[in-house]
Amino acid sequence: MEDQIINKVAESGVVTLDLSQYIPSKDGVLFDIKEFLFAGLILKEKEFRETLKKEAWEKYSNKNIAITCSADAIVPVWAYMLIVSYLQPHANEIIFGTENDLYAAIIIKNISKINTCEFTDKRVVVKGCGDKKIDELAYVEATKILMPVVKSIMYGEPCSTVPIYKKK
Repeated sequence: MEDQIINKVAESGVVTLDLSQYIPSKDGVLFDIKEFLFAGLILKEKEFRETLKKEAWEKYSNKNIAITCSADAIVPVWAYMLIVSYLQPHANEIIFGTENDLYAAIIIKNISKINTCEFTDKRVVVKGCGDKKIDELAYVEATKILMPVVKSIMYGEPCSTVPIYKKK
């Protein structure tokens, strides 16, 4: 009788979720309204509109954009809306905020698209190691969407996990 090596991890029915595939791959671009203000401080509507018309919007094609104003200026809400109207045909994703806000928004959007049916009543390990740094935000979002459907959630690798949640 031969000694067979049995892969107990493979037989356990544990499913691994690798969050690295939901991390944004495209670099974010900060669109600073300050560059379009008179003296970097004042929004003059006519000049603002003319400057926006002359902008080479194609350079934002397939990019993720965070719109902000780094100047201590009063910017009317319509100005942000106008910028979006120019960016929308070109940009991949547009948010108001910082580059960190943009990164977070894309992670949340990507993770929200996870097909939870694939994890229904399964024991899920959310992968804890990898080549890409994964922010805590991704783990929080993944836990939120998985909890309603899974049997259990663990963190780590299938051979060495930390229990997080178990359906009662």
